Amino acid sequence: MAFNPLEHRGIPLEKQVRSWRELNVEPLDPDNADPYTRCRVITMNGIEVEAVMFSHHLNRVCADMEVKQKLAEIRYIEQQQQKAVNWLLPGQASVLETTIAYEQVAVDLTGWVARMEPDPYLKQAYEFGVLEDFDHLYRYANLFEMIEHRKAEEIVDGLTEVMPGRPTIQHHRHPADNLNEPYDRNSAAPISKLHALTIMAAEQQTMNFYMNVGPQYMEPIARQLYQEIGMVEEEHVTHYESLVDPGETWWERLVNHEYNECYLYHSFMETESDPRIKAIWELHLNMELAHLHAACDLMRTYDGREPESVLAPELPAPVTFEPNKQYIRDLLANQVDLTKLGTGYVWEAHERFEKMQQQLMGGRPPASEEVITEHRDRMGGDYRLETEGPHPVDRLRA
Repeated sequence: MAFNPLEHRGIPLEKQVRSWRELNVEPLDPDNADPYTRCRVITMNGIEVEAVMFSHHLNRVCADMEVKQKLAEIRYIEQQQQKAVNWLLPGQASVLETTIAYEQVAVDLTGWVARMEPDPYLKQAYEFGVLEDFDHLYRYANLFEMIEHRKAEEIVDGLTEVMPGRPTIQHHRHPADNLNEPYDRNSAAPISKLHALTIMAAEQQTMNFYMNVGPQYMEPIARQLYQEIGMVEEEHVTHYESLVDPGETWWERLVNHEYNECYLYHSFMETESDPRIKAIWELHLNMELAHLHAACDLMRTYDGREPESVLAPELPAPVTFEPNKQYIRDLLANQVDLTKLGTGYVWEAHERFEKMQQQLMGGRPPASEEVITEHRDRMGGDYRLETEGPHPVDRLRA
């Protein structure tokens, strides 16, 4: 049956604070957990971090003490949710292992969103980005085998292929070319707003993760690769956040954030394979329902509008982690050479792109190229996981 979050009150806000014992969740089993359970964990961590940071930004521009108090109360619970979710990740996992899981999220979450997005322009934005994340997975997988002598297939479990996407060297664009046209808040489908928030949050947490863990490595090639791809993730955050209509009011954005959290927790509750983790998604959904109603009350009071004017009357079909192998292969065959010019997409390198390339490369290949060269020199070839046959682009075949 269709689920309308506005018809469910959830757990009263004053009853949502959890003890340390309750927050001290048992982590996933790194050897036996469903890879897509880990993907759901990583996704919801990014969503909770975005919710918290958005609340902080609203707090900084809000003068009303009663509103600030309500935001602080909800934000504290969101922080507890973030801790419970992110602490599900196993401590045994190395930074590189978690990195590969992050990129699996980027590929299969963005791939699913691109398939489901009804707006052609927004769909193109997701298709463009997913080919770059797909290539990041390939570069990190080669680094993983060189440094830890393990194969990425242990992590992605054959659900996601590992092979070249749009080569990372081609991701370095002039900042002006990372912007997109925003959707129209008055005419965009509700699901389009949820998609934009979801992928923006996912890429934002990846950007933050890489900027913090990269310098922890001693190996020069690892430090350089995290630095390079970390800069691409900054481009991706700009790419996706610019899809959101800047004309949305603070209260409209607050309601959209809370509704999106309800949507994703409900989606993952419906699709989770691990009963223990499913119970966490259900608990957090019931918390978010109360957060949504509080946000709706603020919107009515300070925006003078009913939340039904911007929200869907029921949740869309659940977000689903599933293989996107053929979809990615089709995109590679048809869009691998695409680049950006302003807010549009073009097939050929242009003057601004080439100038940026010259400034960054300085006549030398970047770490994303050197990691593959070094892997080939050491092991006689690059690492790939091509479960569906040869690469669809001739020049990118091994």
